[in-house]
Amino acid sequence: MSFYADYIFPVVLDVATKPLKPQRQQTIALAKGRILEIGIGTGANLPFYGSDASEIIGIEPELPMLKKAELMVKKAPSQAVVKLAVGDAHQLDFADNSFDTVIMCLVLCTIPNPLLALQEAYRVLKPNGQLLFLEHVRAPKPWLARCQDAINPAWKHLACGCQLNRDTEATIKQAGFSFEKIERFQHPKLVSVGGCIIQGVAIKQG
Repeated sequence: MSFYADYIFPVVLDVATKPLKPQRQQTIALAKGRILEIGIGTGANLPFYGSDASEIIGIEPELPMLKKAELMVKKAPSQAVVKLAVGDAHQLDFADNSFDTVIMCLVLCTIPNPLLALQEAYRVLKPNGQLLFLEHVRAPKPWLARCQDAINPAWKHLACGCQLNRDTEATIKQAGFSFEKIERFQHPKLVSVGGCIIQGVAIKQG
């Protein structure tokens, strides 16, 4: 992409999302069985997997990010087989009904077509498989949502495609998932326009 996108922004992103570490730990710890992490980025979530993870496959569209993730593989749980690959969330190179867990953590704000990516996640999940998600989303308060709309064009440019104002909860439903658990909150340590968070578990009904 560019020197900024490949080498500077990943560092900025890791620092900016540091306040979400407790939520990331909670989310990733729920993963079990054969797992697909879409948008594994620099591999920051790998230390948070637990003993129920048997295989972790991480895909990422950008090779420089994936090379950083390779350095984190040693921090994954020892019982889990970890495989990393360049991949496109819009067209997953995996069979139907082949994963127990799919993880989308701070990626649905950036993926160009989030509905298509979620439909692909739904396809590769086994019946009753779980989608674990942690995302910043469109604010429920109208005045804050208007601020997001106003800032979004500049934000999207500076944050390599990240968008502030997506209604990700609605998109997850549209893809066919049913929520088993969802939490909505304003993170106190994040800037208001980027701190509207949803976190939880959605299920592919069998």
